[in-house]
Amino acid sequence: MDIVDDRTRADRLVSDVSEDILNGAFAPGDRLDELSLAERYGVSRTPVREALRRLASSGLVEVRPRRGAIVARITAEKLAELFGAMAELEATCARLSAIGMTPMERRRLEAFYASMEPLVSAADAEGFAAANLVFHTQIYAGAHNGHLAEITAGLRSRLLPYRCAQFRTPGRLPRSHAEHGAVVAAILDADAAGAHAAMLRHVSLVEDSFERLAAARAVRG
Repeated sequence: MDIVDDRTRADRLVSDVSEDILNGAFAPGDRLDELSLAERYGVSRTPVREALRRLASSGLVEVRPRRGAIVARITAEKLAELFGAMAELEATCARLSAIGMTPMERRRLEAFYASMEPLVSAADAEGFAAANLVFHTQIYAGAHNGHLAEITAGLRSRLLPYRCAQFRTPGRLPRSHAEHGAVVAAILDADAAGAHAAMLRHVSLVEDSFERLAAARAVRG
C-alpha cells in the first residue's frame, strides 16, 4: 500500500515540480535539493527521488554526480527540434494507423475520442491531459510497428511536461479536441495522407500553444 501511495505522490510531484519549473518558480541552474523539495511539497524524500528521476528523463532536470539535481537549461532551438521530431513521428504513426488499424481498433479510437468531449465541456485540463495520453497511445499501437511506437512514446515522455502545460492556454481544450477529430476522421476513412497531415498540424499547434503560454508567463513575471 505504501508503494502505491509513494507512486501516486510521485505522479503528483512530477506535475507540481514541472509546473513550477515552467512558470519560473525554479530557474535554469537552480539546485533541486531532495529535503527542500520534500518540505516544500509536504511529502517524504522517497517520492521526491522518483519524481526527479522522471523529470531527468523528460529533460527538465539534470542529475549530476556529486551535485545532485538541477533545473536543466533548455534552449528554444532545442525545444523546437524536439517538437519537430515529435510531429514527424506522430504523423507517421497516424498514417500507418489509417492503413493498418483493425475495425475494432478504429471503433475503440472513435469511442474514446467521443468520451473526451465531457472533459472539454467541463474545462477539465488535468483529466483531458490524462485522456490525451491514452488517445495518442492508441494511435501509436494502431501503427502496428513496435519499434516506432517505442521511439515515439520515449520522445513523448521527454516532452510531456510541455505538452501538458499547453492545456492551460485559454481555449486550448476545444481546439485540441477538434484537431483530434480531424485525425480520427482521416483514420476512420483510411486516408493515410490526410491522417499524416492532420497529426502534423496538431503537434505543430501544440508547440505554438506552449510557446504562447510561456510568453504570457514571461510577461506576467
